[in-house]
Amino acid sequence: MSWIIDKFTDPSFLASSLTAVAVTATVVAIGLPLLERNELKEKMNSVALERDRIRARERERLAQSGRGGPKPSLRSTPGEFAKRVVERFNLRSWLSTETATERLMRAGLRGPKVETTFLVARLFTPIGMLLVTIFYLLINKGFNQPLAFQGVIVISAVYFGIKLPEIYLKNLTAKRQASMRRAFPDSLDLLLICVESGMSIEHAFRKVSTEIGTASVPMAEELALTTAELSYLPERRMAYENLARRTDLDNVRSVTTVLIQAERYGTPLGHALRVLSQESRDQRMIAAEKKAASLPPKLTVPMIVFFLPCLFVVILTPALIQIFKWK
Repeated sequence: MSWIIDKFTDPSFLASSLTAVAVTATVVAIGLPLLERNELKEKMNSVALERDRIRARERERLAQSGRGGPKPSLRSTPGEFAKRVVERFNLRSWLSTETATERLMRAGLRGPKVETTFLVARLFTPIGMLLVTIFYLLINKGFNQPLAFQGVIVISAVYFGIKLPEIYLKNLTAKRQASMRRAFPDSLDLLLICVESGMSIEHAFRKVSTEIGTASVPMAEELALTTAELSYLPERRMAYENLARRTDLDNVRSVTTVLIQAERYGTPLGHALRVLSQESRDQRMIAAEKKAASLPPKLTVPMIVFFLPCLFVVILTPALIQIFKWK
């Protein structure tokens, strides 16, 4: 203890410690911007890959509708190990669901190997949780608990391992939808400006996707992907329906309904988009007011537990000192 006190009272030790802290802070401040990920660029690259996949799928469909079928390819597809595991254990029949692909798309996970990776994760996560739990119980001698209680712990860990990929997917989807919900009114205003300025709907979506990227990367990604689908899909209605299905937001679904009706009946878009934009802003304001109104009940318990005791100590301590002093 005396050695520690001597070290902390030594001026040379304190100077060297502060110098080390300052150097570390400088290195971190300089290095963090260099290591920062450009999320918008990564998402746009994934959208470009998805656009290439749509192009290849449409070319394959056209080739199959003609005389010749698709040409065989010798290129190895990514994720061969995961694909072999899925095919060997037949994971699609007992781990996959009908809406698995749509749920992955809503979470922003798309590509040829995403579903396969998700199925493999659902297989190996409970196995890993089982092994970790058994090992932890062995090294701690079961916490001196009965065997039945240890079995309940193991079963709970396995169940948690089964649900862990779904929980991660659900949280990722909720975070992505919250980002799109915040940025959607601004996106709708930009889309209205572009449409009323005389742009086509494809150019309007492309322009909005480039402008809204600073506010919401998921929103920019979805709009860019819709632009690609408008270019390659045989019907625009399919691109609008895919946008509503991927986002799973009521506001986006209303806009896609208006776009489909305008495409089918030739109705003007300006007035409908203006009304929808105002409704989206009103809904965002109502949601903000609801959160603000819910703050007082949420702050009641923290104020009672943390603030009021400190306030009583500050107020009553001088009075108690004076009382005991007079005694």
